[in-house]
Amino acid sequence: MSVFTRFAQAAPLGAARSRLGHWRAWPTRHPGTAVGVRRSVTVLALLLVLGALLLPNTLAALRPNRFTRLPAEAIVGAVLLLALERRARRAVAALGGALLGALTVLNVLDIGFQEYLGRGFNLVLDWGLLDDARSYVADSLGGATAGWATAGAVALAVLLPVVMALAAVRLGEVLAAHRERARRGALVAATVWITCSALGLQLSGLPLASDRASGALEQQARRVVDTVRDEAAFRKETENDAFGATPAGQLVPDLRGKDVLFTFIESYGRSAVQDPLIAPGVDRTLDASTGALAKAGFHAKSGWLTSATYGGSSWLGHSTFLSGLWVDNQQRYRTVTSSDRLALTKAFEKTGAWDTVGIMPGVQKGWPEAGFFGLDKVYNAFQLGYQGPKFSWSTMPDQYALEAFQRLVHGRERDRPLMAEIVLTSSHQPWAPVPGMVGWDELGDGRIFGPIAKAGEKPSDVVADSTRSKQAYGRSIQYSVTSLTQWLERYGTDDTVLVFLGDHQPIARVSGQNASRDVPVSIVAKDPKVLAAIDDWGWAEGLKPGADTPVWKMSAFRDRFLTAYGSVPAKGSVPAKGSVPAKG
Repeated sequence: MSVFTRFAQAAPLGAARSRLGHWRAWPTRHPGTAVGVRRSVTVLALLLVLGALLLPNTLAALRPNRFTRLPAEAIVGAVLLLALERRARRAVAALGGALLGALTVLNVLDIGFQEYLGRGFNLVLDWGLLDDARSYVADSLGGATAGWATAGAVALAVLLPVVMALAAVRLGEVLAAHRERARRGALVAATVWITCSALGLQLSGLPLASDRASGALEQQARRVVDTVRDEAAFRKETENDAFGATPAGQLVPDLRGKDVLFTFIESYGRSAVQDPLIAPGVDRTLDASTGALAKAGFHAKSGWLTSATYGGSSWLGHSTFLSGLWVDNQQRYRTVTSSDRLALTKAFEKTGAWDTVGIMPGVQKGWPEAGFFGLDKVYNAFQLGYQGPKFSWSTMPDQYALEAFQRLVHGRERDRPLMAEIVLTSSHQPWAPVPGMVGWDELGDGRIFGPIAKAGEKPSDVVADSTRSKQAYGRSIQYSVTSLTQWLERYGTDDTVLVFLGDHQPIARVSGQNASRDVPVSIVAKDPKVLAAIDDWGWAEGLKPGADTPVWKMSAFRDRFLTAYGSVPAKGSVPAKGSVPAKG
């Protein structure tokens, strides 16, 4: 090998060593700046760790006074690190920091889930909902926004544990470098924490002594344990079915010959008829619709049901209402829909006296649960013939979906009456743009909605503004109710029975913090015997339940409905939990 070759191979290595030496010598050449950088890094690490230890898991609690407390975990961590040698100290600090970073991710997920679903994030059950959230953002704000949001969320989830681990290692090294002062400081801090805890001392309305991080960890662990225990208990509950063994001839005999339509209106909650900013418009629509239906010969009674979900996860509300069981998480949903439990809709299929169909404009992929709900035929978003624009998440306006139901199913000659489950989606968040009513004879394939969608509000202009969200939500409920009641006026017959309800309340930004989970429910019919059968329910006349109308758990409806219309429980059966209405 020539001298030139050896020199050429060694040159890059020499250059790299030179650059490394240059950076190593930098603190010596700039001592003042180096000290400032080290101190800044230490302060930043301290703020990151303290902030993570004190971070609450709800948006309402995210206030400055939450970060003016003394965390017990910081004191315990400092004592532990001071007792360890260098290698063990670094390993423990890195592991503890990574765990703290992971806990911070869970706290952030809790904040999001509390805001949108009214509950915390479940480590066992909720990972699949993150993909649904990405799809929702894509449908509402566009694919590019969803892509950036997903990338940012993944980066945050990966980087937080890494950064927190580095921060903890940095603090461990600082403690070791000033071991005696650190020990005295830890002793003083422990004394102060114990004193504040014992005396209940507070600052800005909060206890000075905090154990927030350990409490959050315990909460997450308890959710996991409760979820595992709940699975076995709920499986037994699904087997206890008062009507599961009822002969077909003894199911809903008093509705034979009727077309029975179970219709869900997305996010139609108590806030729609009671919130001061939302209710006036919705109440006018309900009153006007009650009057218009009365002129067409229809009458209604309405009550309240407490939904098993809030802000989203509509399928949990649907399955609770139809199964007669409290289905408030994804595990329960999977359990009940894979069981032999008699869904309310399936009771009609079991009789053999009805054709059963589902109108599902929100379903855009395979839906194997159709068998559990007893639906012989399901029309999804791609089978209703719609060629118009999407309205944010909603694939088509409710008016079009109902007209498609009329064209494809209800308006056709049939040998048997019809039972249908219809899910309307125009009132799905973010409530922008909201469709408008057009002439029923002008609907065509839905392209008529193009100008309406183009002229409507943009989701990005509405989602971050609570007032605009409320106004848009109210308009969407008015639209959905108007579409449904006009369809009934136009196409309903003497034998039509309509049961419609909300699946859950809208998100906290609209319904308010700590809002109830109640939703309106109505039964509408021309035949006076249909409404006479529920006289003892105490429901209000018309489409609007009153403030003092009884409130039931949504899981109570199935058994009460089946009983009201002549169904006979199987001998020796025991009513399911939740089938007795709650007081209210």
